[in-house]
This record gives sequence, C-alpha cells and structure tokens, in this order.
Amino acid sequence: MRVEIWADIACPWCYVGKARFTKGLAGFAHRDEVEVVFRSFELDPHGPKGVTAPVVEVLAKKYGRTLDEARGMEEHVAASARGEGLEYRVEGRDNGNTFDIHRLLHLAAARGRQEELLDLVYRANFAEERSVFDPEVLVALAVEAGLEEAQARTVLADDQAYAEDVRADEREAAELGANAVPFFVLDRRYGISGGQPAEVFTQALEQAWAGREVTAPEADGGETCEPDGACAVPGA
Repeated sequence: MRVEIWADIACPWCYVGKARFTKGLAGFAHRDEVEVVFRSFELDPHGPKGVTAPVVEVLAKKYGRTLDEARGMEEHVAASARGEGLEYRVEGRDNGNTFDIHRLLHLAAARGRQEELLDLVYRANFAEERSVFDPEVLVALAVEAGLEEAQARTVLADDQAYAEDVRADEREAAELGANAVPFFVLDRRYGISGGQPAEVFTQALEQAWAGREVTAPEADGGETCEPDGACAVPGA
C-alpha cells in the first residue's frame, strides 16, 4: 500500500503531523508493506527567493496581532510538538520560499534518501539554530542525509533541476482537492487532512488495507497550514 504525504517544511503542523503519522504507522499490523512517499506543497510559492523574515514577525503581520500574541500562537504549536517528543524553537526561526528545498528533496527521493533529508530539514528548521534557507546549510543537511555534496550543489545552482517534479506534485495536490497541508492520501482512495492523532492514522491504514470504498476526504479536528501561509491555531 502506498501513502502519499503532501507537506511543506515551513508548515509546523506538517512537522507534528509526520510524527503522529509515524506513530500511527507503527501501530499498523502491515506497516512493513506500506510505501510512504513525500510530495511537495509550497505554502508561499510566490515568495521571493532569498528573502527571509522572522516567523513571529510574519505571524504578527498576517493575523494583525502583537508580537507577544504571535509568540503565544507559536507557543501553542510548540506545546503540540513537544507532546509528540519533538523539539520546537519559538524564537529565532526564519520564514521564506521553500522551492529550492523541495527540489533538493526530489534529488533525495531519486537517491532513496528522501525521508532522511526531510527529517533533517524539519529538525534544522524547527528545533535547531540553522536556517534551512541558507544554501550552505542545505548542502550540509544533504550530505548528512547521505547525498553527494557535488550533486546537492549542482541541483541548488540550477533553478530548473527537479523544478518540474515539484510543480507536478503541486498540480496533483490541486487535482485531489488538497488546499491545506499536511494532506495524506492512502492508496488514492482515502484522504486525511491535518495533523491527526496517531490512532486516526492507524484506523485509516486499517480501513484502506481492508479495501473498503471509503469516501472521507477529511477527518475532523486536524490542524493544517494553508497556501497563504496561515496555520490553524485552535483557540488562538
């Protein structure tokens, strides 16, 4: 069975959702027979390349909040992340265009190292004091994931390398009706939107495995990030 996950590394609920999915998959009896594929989705595809801004400032501007209120929103997400055993920095994170990161993730997919690189990029972006919008940081992460440094540098230097692969993923997301991430598709029959609890993923995997005709494009209560960069913060 194949599970496809549309996500953006700038999306905190994608970071949390991946951890929850991994736990849900661990509770699935046929987990060793599940192929997981990560697909590209940009929250801000029109953002200028090379331009970054602090996440807290971006949130304050987007929601019309004070900086303190924006930090509170981030603290809410941080609490959810920490509840899954993930580290999460509220201060000091950058926000920017993620197209180059997605292109590099497609290189990693072609070399069989996609999840390794994705996990490293998530950790660098949300837990460490390294900006994933710095090409040198991306190269270092690629090498840590098992890619060749020269290949990573070649891809980052060529704006067209794997660009069509990223766009193809995004077109497919639109065709499937995915307008927020994370978005999980099980065997192209069952879709789940948002960072659901682990048990929801386990149940969905069981249903998909059983071959039922399920029409459930979304499960209630999942936190998502939308294409304008807005991330759901319940109660904020």
